[in-house]
Amino acid sequence: MAKFYSELDDKLCEFIDNQKIFFTATAPTEGRINLSPKGMDTFRCCSPKRVAYLDLTGSGNETAAHLSRTDRITVMFCSFSDRPLILRLYGRGEVVLPDTAKWQEIWESNDFPDYPGQRQLIVVEIESVQTSCGYGVPMFELPQERSTLVEWASRKGADGVRKYQLQNNQISIDGLDTYPLPDLDR
Repeated sequence: MAKFYSELDDKLCEFIDNQKIFFTATAPTEGRINLSPKGMDTFRCCSPKRVAYLDLTGSGNETAAHLSRTDRITVMFCSFSDRPLILRLYGRGEVVLPDTAKWQEIWESNDFPDYPGQRQLIVVEIESVQTSCGYGVPMFELPQERSTLVEWASRKGADGVRKYQLQNNQISIDGLDTYPLPDLDR
């Protein structure tokens, strides 16, 4: 049976901390719905009503494009261990770019890891929290994290990642702008 809460408590934050994967879902008013898996040590519970995750450079930037049009976002965690649970966070999302005061404040107060290829923080103000059974979710074990994304960004270096972002992360698959990236000569 699904249960709703107005905010996260310590038990739900502990559940989140123990998960190795989470999913984000966003959608513009028209166009494709984006459902994206995320991993690594990138998610933080900032307060009972706020969470954030470190978004690394990837093949697209759909979340930023969608959040620039409508700030709706859902984050889902599901347990793959012997204790089933699905946890959904419904809220309003905001893209926070590096080199801003808000980035600095959130970064410093939440102990994010310093991965190469950092693109943005996605900050979610929680409107509602839902738990459900998760009985139909299979059990899996994680043999290890993939190192591919970190290795790729390390090989490219900061300038190479920025060039990649300029070429590949400013327009969504539906042709929506994400955000203007500053030139390399900043």
